[in-house]
Amino acid sequence: MNLEGVRGGAGTSGREDSYIGGKWVPSASDDRYEVVDPATEEVLGEVPAGCAEDVDRAVDAAQEAFEEWSTLPAKERAAAFAGLGTLIDDVADELVELIVAEVGVTLAWARDVHVGRLSANIGNLLKLADQMPPPEGIGQSLIVREPAGVVGSISPWNYPFGFFTKVVPALVAGCTVVAKPSEVTPFSVYRLTELVDRLGLPPGVLNVVMGTGENAGDPLARHPGIDVLTFTGSVRTGGQVLSAIAGNITRPILELGGKSAAIVLDGAPFEQAVRGTLWNCYMNNGQVCGAQTRLLVPSSRLDEAAQIAADAASAYIPGPPRDPASTLGPVVNSSQYDRVLGFIRSGIEEGATLVCGGPDRPLGLDRGYFVAPTVFSDVQRDMTIAQQEIFGPVLSILGYDDEDDAVRIANRSQYGLSGAVWASSDDEAVRVARRIRTGQVQINSGVFNGFAPFGGFKKSGFGREGGIYGLLEYSEVKSLQLPAGSPLTISA
Repeated sequence: MNLEGVRGGAGTSGREDSYIGGKWVPSASDDRYEVVDPATEEVLGEVPAGCAEDVDRAVDAAQEAFEEWSTLPAKERAAAFAGLGTLIDDVADELVELIVAEVGVTLAWARDVHVGRLSANIGNLLKLADQMPPPEGIGQSLIVREPAGVVGSISPWNYPFGFFTKVVPALVAGCTVVAKPSEVTPFSVYRLTELVDRLGLPPGVLNVVMGTGENAGDPLARHPGIDVLTFTGSVRTGGQVLSAIAGNITRPILELGGKSAAIVLDGAPFEQAVRGTLWNCYMNNGQVCGAQTRLLVPSSRLDEAAQIAADAASAYIPGPPRDPASTLGPVVNSSQYDRVLGFIRSGIEEGATLVCGGPDRPLGLDRGYFVAPTVFSDVQRDMTIAQQEIFGPVLSILGYDDEDDAVRIANRSQYGLSGAVWASSDDEAVRVARRIRTGQVQINSGVFNGFAPFGGFKKSGFGREGGIYGLLEYSEVKSLQLPAGSPLTISA
């Protein structure tokens, strides 16, 4: 891939193609989308805006490849990707540069989080082939799992390599895939697709169509040849996806964001909990669907929590992502920048106490979509900043009266993706966590586990990614009714 103009964040580069049927194919549309470096506001290059014809060709290729690919043993399908980790490690520095340029995260975060464990994570996903459930018997019935068909995958911009979190399990399960990465961060996925192309997969097993949501994503969701549609994004767009797939009764897997609460109970390690929650809120420049953006503390300790959070926030230094001194990069584009600042202004207007940060540009940064690390206290449970997903470095601190009140506040949300409970013991934290209607909960200093199922309650979506649960989302269950006494019968 031509990295001229991407490395260093200046100049231009571009692509005009998608990966369809094992080949790089020019888009049938002449429309292009400009990719912008969020730290400099300069154009990195152009990519195809996509069209329905591109999607049609990709779905045709995936359908043609499905019959052969789906009949291979799962371990053989996984083995086809065995060399991918080495290829990724060989170009890790390139991938880091692409992530910094497109997403705007710091070099350290791009290296350690986006790229550092990418090859290992893919290797772990490939090991799922060993966990495919064998046929089981229920009386005279033989129950088997089979690939669900052609998968349409629409992945987000905040973690471009999350593209593989959807694609690899689907391929290991025996599906073929038409993937549409975000047009906001396409060059990193172009590079990964070039690496996949070197593996020599059967044509059509993986197809990557570049384009905007309107031009390529919507035709993909509406396509009658798609059997499963997996999407990560906003609630609003998720609703549009559901409307698009309804006519074909396409099975959805949706992860639609969150407004996760971290509850700090009496007796918990208070300072560790506050600092840990702020770190979780600000990671990836505040652009994480499962970020803990609501900090719930006893009302009597609001001022203490605000002081600790302000002290922790002061250690974040917004600045150019390639500057080793920078610890917080920009949000991804101008629309996201305006959205985050709008939420900050609403917090001020609705009467929350601005502890630090605010809508003004950080000092010394006259360009780029930089948001000052912001903390609000005295946030009431129905304020906009307590209810809406902001997707930026903005923490809201809320006070609660007792444990029941804390649980009520945590559950008073349209979302239910993630959260945390800090307590004097893991047993106490687990007891409270069981009362929170959310898909995953961090217990004290527990960390994210990629093998555990990840997904949401309520408007955070449905379906799961991660481990065997994510793999099985791409399979269908079939019952084979055997005659009584058949030698194939497996006793229940």
